[in-house]
Amino acid sequence: MFAFDIRATAMEARCGKVTTSHGSFDTPAFMPVGTAGAVKALTTDQLEQLNIGIILSNTYHLALRPGMDRLKALGGLHQLMDWQRPILTDSGGFQVLSLASRRKIDDEGVTFRSHLDGSQLRFTPESVVDHQRVIGSDIMMPLDVCPGFDDDPEDISRATELTHRWAEKAYASWQAKPESYQGHSQTLFGIVQGGYTEAGRRESAKFISSLGFPGWAIGGLVTAEPLSTTWQLVAAATQELPASGPRYLMGVGTPADIVRAVTLGIDMFDCVLPTRNARNGSVFTNRGTLNLRSSRFADDQGPIDPECDCPVCLRHSRAYVRHLLRCNEITGLVLTTIHSVYFYISLMSRIRCRIQDGSFASWAEDFLATYEQLAGEKPAEREVTA
Repeated sequence: MFAFDIRATAMEARCGKVTTSHGSFDTPAFMPVGTAGAVKALTTDQLEQLNIGIILSNTYHLALRPGMDRLKALGGLHQLMDWQRPILTDSGGFQVLSLASRRKIDDEGVTFRSHLDGSQLRFTPESVVDHQRVIGSDIMMPLDVCPGFDDDPEDISRATELTHRWAEKAYASWQAKPESYQGHSQTLFGIVQGGYTEAGRRESAKFISSLGFPGWAIGGLVTAEPLSTTWQLVAAATQELPASGPRYLMGVGTPADIVRAVTLGIDMFDCVLPTRNARNGSVFTNRGTLNLRSSRFADDQGPIDPECDCPVCLRHSRAYVRHLLRCNEITGLVLTTIHSVYFYISLMSRIRCRIQDGSFASWAEDFLATYEQLAGEKPAEREVTA
């Protein structure tokens, strides 16, 4: 079961609903990253309480631990986590870039040396689909090749060619059996690559959209390229992708990145920033980012964000959270993570409301004019090993 219904538009921005075998979620949507089957510092109960509609996990990491045989015996990731909402799984394609010193690419797939113990792990387009069937993810990603910004044009061209060839193989494998071993239906998105030129992105988007996928991801961006280039390439890709399915910008991003991408027609996002930064004491607020380890918050009895109604801001002070962080109390990491994930989920809700009431264009313009300066934002990050 998979459906995407667009409920409102504002120029290129869309507000919609994705329906899967494990329920539905509203778009634009942010997916907290649960690489190994857990969003760091949060329990499944807390994810539900924060009204998370969908999470992201990673096929490469789950193949290493707990391993596919054990995961199958345990009933798949939904049962292992006791999470009955949608899951999207990345294919391991980003590890082709992030673990470049530990992998070898050939025409048929990728051979990795585990970053844990050096053991060998072989991924092919077909085996990656099979792994995701075992995981039981609602939205699967095909194996792709994510080139680096400084790669030679010949290497980028080969990466795009392999991505396209493997997409065909993955699509055929999925179509042969479009459900997990537990019996629920699964969806496979295509991934657009094409390097760092608008022509390359348009060519890849045209090819991937011709294969019949019900949704599409845009990969290989926000790595090392200038952000001005990023938005040109996102626009080039989205202009070639059909309006009928969700568009997912992989690994993005900061709050301003997300708002800007929504204006270009992107529907789904993931990024480690809210959780990773929170574990370092840095939190997102409506007035920019705050480093709660700073001594200036030692006696501050106000909430992390006066404009936020998350459970942490309603109950605890900046001084208390700073105290926990300074004492290396795990509770401090939990509280900062709850707040920053809630901030992202709240941001997505505001975006959807603005699209629905027709005020998104002016709101986005005001947001982008002020937030980046307030936040002192850095570009979005994709997790080095996830």
